Amino acid sequence: MTDSTRPFLVVYVVWHPAFSDGLAIAEILRQHFRRKLYENIAGGTGLSVIYRYVVVPESTQPLPIDLADADTAAIVVLADNNLVGDTAWTAYVQELCHRTEAAGLGTRVFPVEIDTGVLARLGTNEQALLWARWEGELAERGRRLTAALTYAFCRLLRHYLEHLARPEEEEEALEAYLKKVQIFLSHSKHDQHGEEIARNVRSRLYNMPGMDSFFDVYDIPAGLHFQKVLIHKVRVSAMVAIHTDSYSSREWCRKEIIEAKRWHVPLVVANSISDIDERGFPYMGNVPVVRLEPGGANRIDFVIARLLDEVLKNFLWRCRIALELSEEDLDPTVIFVPRPPELISLASLPSEADVPHPVIVYPDPPLSAEEERLFAEISPRVQLRSLTEWKAGAVR
Repeated sequence: MTDSTRPFLVVYVVWHPAFSDGLAIAEILRQHFRRKLYENIAGGTGLSVIYRYVVVPESTQPLPIDLADADTAAIVVLADNNLVGDTAWTAYVQELCHRTEAAGLGTRVFPVEIDTGVLARLGTNEQALLWARWEGELAERGRRLTAALTYAFCRLLRHYLEHLARPEEEEEALEAYLKKVQIFLSHSKHDQHGEEIARNVRSRLYNMPGMDSFFDVYDIPAGLHFQKVLIHKVRVSAMVAIHTDSYSSREWCRKEIIEAKRWHVPLVVANSISDIDERGFPYMGNVPVVRLEPGGANRIDFVIARLLDEVLKNFLWRCRIALELSEEDLDPTVIFVPRPPELISLASLPSEADVPHPVIVYPDPPLSAEEERLFAEISPRVQLRSLTEWKAGAVR
């Protein structure tokens, strides 16, 4: 095990000092990625977000970026007319692009097209995020930029995990980077709104570049057993559970939730109850719940963005565990889970004959005393430790 404080993902935001909205956009990103949501997963105060917009004294450029300061680095360049009109700044960005390309897929420059037509003048080949073509005011565009970057960071970390596992196989690492995040839309077709909401979410996903969704009406190939396909897709996807009035009463909706919990997949519940759910399904808790009014299309982006946060948290957790452990530290009695455990977590544990006293390690903070007491009464052989508690006991 290592107790190194070296970050595994640092986000840099670069903009020209003459760009009046630069600080406001950078603050949107900083507040998102440094909020408590990520603190408990990445450690410290969340992801490191560092600015580069002040020119160094006796220079025409800001401080250089040391790519060796972290395992992975994402450099967000807010490219406006001021930046592309300044040869010193374009040279700075072009050098960053050359260096990140030479360093491999673990470091990336993400240009953001603030003003129309700046990309051709920037002189780089990196695919850009097209801020200038998005609709809405600064806050709305900022949310869209945050979601797009969250997804980009997921790809960055997926590549990083692949590289850790097989450092010599760059083609496989590239394939991991390009792989899409699949989203499973769990919904009931037996009330007025379930299928309609699922169709609306699916349509929005297909209009977001790089996203992929799974929707059982269209995407089960002919000739395959639909039940096997559904269960497989649940295990390999992030899930939006569209909780309408009839959801809890449907057998397959319940199966999908249970399978998602057993496999610890990223999961968000879209609360779309119109009237009443006679028996709320107990395993839909312990995950984020976002209100999505039936017919409220404007809230779909919030659901998708929150799901992307859960996907990124999952990748951050996997990276952190991979870096905390070396091969000699692997212990079959320790099970790492990406969110606080609940009673259904016991269903995924090895048998008592194989592992008499398993330890479940989960992100900070520790569970409440009443939750721990319930676990102790139901399964006294299981020990629960937050990552900080486990490290304190495991470090030799």
